[in-house]
Amino acid sequence: MSTQGKAFEEQYKGEPAVWLQWGSYEAAVLPGVGANLIAFRDTSKGYHILREPAEQEMEAFKANPGVHGIPVLFPPNRYEDGTFDFGGKTYTFPINEPKTGNHLHGFAHTAVWTVEDYGVNKTESYVSLKLSVDEKHPIFEFLPHAFTLRLRYALNDTGLLQHISVHNEGQDAMPCMVAFHTAVNAPFAPNSTPEDCSFTMTIGKRWEMSERMLPTGRFLPLSEGEQAIQTTGVPTYWEAMDNHYTAEPRNGRNQMVLTDAREQVALVYDAGTAFKQWMVWNNNATKGFFCPEPQLNLVNAPNVDLPADEIGLVSLEPGGIWENSSRFYLRSVK
Repeated sequence: MSTQGKAFEEQYKGEPAVWLQWGSYEAAVLPGVGANLIAFRDTSKGYHILREPAEQEMEAFKANPGVHGIPVLFPPNRYEDGTFDFGGKTYTFPINEPKTGNHLHGFAHTAVWTVEDYGVNKTESYVSLKLSVDEKHPIFEFLPHAFTLRLRYALNDTGLLQHISVHNEGQDAMPCMVAFHTAVNAPFAPNSTPEDCSFTMTIGKRWEMSERMLPTGRFLPLSEGEQAIQTTGVPTYWEAMDNHYTAEPRNGRNQMVLTDAREQVALVYDAGTAFKQWMVWNNNATKGFFCPEPQLNLVNAPNVDLPADEIGLVSLEPGGIWENSSRFYLRSVK
């Protein structure tokens, strides 16, 4: 067993958690709150990469765990009138965003997950969690399929690795729609300011959104600032963002890079090329955190009349597995 790694159960601000440690890195995941990876830190530098709830915010966080840590969205984002057709079935979700009349963010981020395993080996500390749905599970009412989501986090010398898979264990094809509402601190270093932070992202085209925050199927021209996101970067809070883009991998990777000019360090969030879309939300340009959200599918994808491959609408066949790996790491920009 490695002497530099640990994996153990210990509470996080009153909530049961599995903690991982490796070198100066540590992370914590909350099985009872959607398998949310609520903390990723570099303890030697005092970095808190992800937005964490304060002690007094824990109850509010557990009631609505969408803007801290890394919530798992399944299915992600909005669905018009809470309904869509897929594979000859009509799916009906609760309308939980009254102002738009839509369903928002699915069921996985509030569900209780099961810890399958955690431990340490020669190269990493890790935890594996699952959410298994069958006819006895409350999610089955809305997604009438037998399936299992699996999520694995690992810490090693290079940072944090995330692996997610969807296993269709039923007899019918199922819609596979998944995302992460990742909440990143900007700044993540204790002595830096929001003004020290800028980011780039491998965005492609910007989707036009209706007043109900649903894509029209058309694209908007990119502004100068959005073009800079693709190249040199923009200040993290340059303007209010609640924008939806296609993902356009560059140099073989699909990533967001957050640079701290004071620390001369960059946080790389390499989401993986399976994610075909990005959402970017910065809480109306409120300084503190923002959410670069990799999405497999376009918002409201089953209700959009565009080719499935273009909008990331995956039909997962019986016995099929969809999976993707993402990574967080730090690199010097000196």
